[in-house]
Amino acid sequence: MSDADAERHRLKMAKRKAVQDAEVASKTITEKGLLIVNTGPGKGKSTAAFGLVVRALGHCWKVGVVQFGKGGWESGERRILEGFPGVSWHTLGEGFTWETQDRARDVAAAQAAWAKATALMDDPAVRLLILDELNIALRYEHLPLLEVVDRLKARRADLTVVVTGRNAKAELIEAADCVTEMVATKHHFAAGVKAQPGIEY
Repeated sequence: MSDADAERHRLKMAKRKAVQDAEVASKTITEKGLLIVNTGPGKGKSTAAFGLVVRALGHCWKVGVVQFGKGGWESGERRILEGFPGVSWHTLGEGFTWETQDRARDVAAAQAAWAKATALMDDPAVRLLILDELNIALRYEHLPLLEVVDRLKARRADLTVVVTGRNAKAELIEAADCVTEMVATKHHFAAGVKAQPGIEY
């Protein structure tokens, strides 16, 4: 790189830094519990949530995890995090709804999971709460949507809640502070690759 190219790059990055610094300075809220929704047909919704668990533990936060629909899976994240100090882990689903084929059981399991979720929301020590696959319970009307959304909106000011699962309801998206939709651009399942330990669970 020539001296002229290096100087052009330096000036360009200096302008970029000034824009970025001004953008950051315009934000005035220094701390806020968030409602985060990871949804969409793509892979990685729960994976992103559990990445946030690791980050929160790195800051010595107490974390709650409630799984609504993965009771039949012996997942790697559950295996490693369930016994981790600071993590309150509860897998209360009975597996995917098409596997149980029993709506009454699915509703009862969702209600039990929601009761645990609200108890964790009321625990002042919990700073991060993952509600894994709650979107599925809401999609199949295993829980009353508006009651759930109202309770999430009424959470403590210092509590961040992450809701995962496909097909997030519009009311939940409206209430959320941050919504990420995972897009299925390409997935190995379509090429015949089954779910693998260490990758999918």
